[in-house]
Amino acid sequence: MAIKESGAKESAPAKPGAMPLTEHLRELRNRLVKSGIAILIGMVIGWIYYPQLFRWLSAPFNAVVTEARAEGRTVTLALTGVADPFVLQMQIAAVAGLILSSPVWLYQLWRFVTPGLHRHERRWGLGFVAVAVPLFLAGVVLAYVVLPYGLQILFGFTPDGVENIVAVDRYLSFFLRMIMVFGIGFLVPLLLVVLNFAGVLSGQRLLSWWRWIIVSVMVFAAVATPTGDPINLMLLAGPILLLVMLAVGISLLNDRRRARRRKDAGIDFSDLDDDEISPLDETPSPLDTTPSPIDDDPSPLDETT
Repeated sequence: MAIKESGAKESAPAKPGAMPLTEHLRELRNRLVKSGIAILIGMVIGWIYYPQLFRWLSAPFNAVVTEARAEGRTVTLALTGVADPFVLQMQIAAVAGLILSSPVWLYQLWRFVTPGLHRHERRWGLGFVAVAVPLFLAGVVLAYVVLPYGLQILFGFTPDGVENIVAVDRYLSFFLRMIMVFGIGFLVPLLLVVLNFAGVLSGQRLLSWWRWIIVSVMVFAAVATPTGDPINLMLLAGPILLLVMLAVGISLLNDRRRARRRKDAGIDFSDLDDDEISPLDETPSPLDTTPSPIDDDPSPLDETT
């Protein structure tokens, strides 16, 4: 029979999902290595299909070139440096690698984060990704459709006798900025819904901000679009405003569902204003009058002289 040593403490069992710092760092290293390999494979695929990718990227510009030639103007893409062709192919391959490998590195990121999340937080995260990806892709498609009109308006300011010679790298950065701005703009309504589900913003508060929301969306569209014409501005602001209206409607329905659950649970603050204090129970609770062991059994005093 084994006897435990006095003063020895049993080690507490580790919590599920808990791991030391070294294990976290090792797991992070493995996730990064897998993500890096996936990105490299995507870059190789982008390098192989570089002609097709460049043809897709330059299609909006070529549409403007056709219109310019019909009007007697010259618009040309150009490479001005000796190493520019190689750098351009590397840039396009890198962007293609990030996009093609996004399911892999997003999954690795998700697997690294999920052990620290609760079950309902994981469901929220999956729902957010499931809605965010189609919204972002919709913004990218809209940017690809709008881009030729914006380029045509910008090149329309060219004076007579002046040729438009655009560096390919500057056009590529302009193209990527456009699709990113449109994609992120389509994610703003989803962010409002997430804040509502998290209890930060209520549907009524969002509804009371409708004037500021319209002004903010219009300012964002005016800054994001390459031209100042109202057509391109409304092509971006219109869908975002519709999505914001949908987000406000979902938030109002969620607030109603939350209020119904509180009412069923006996917690109803619907009749209180935002600045009104909720009622508190100020009834004093009884004190514990159980005598302590010291009072019942006083220690003997040493009365010896």
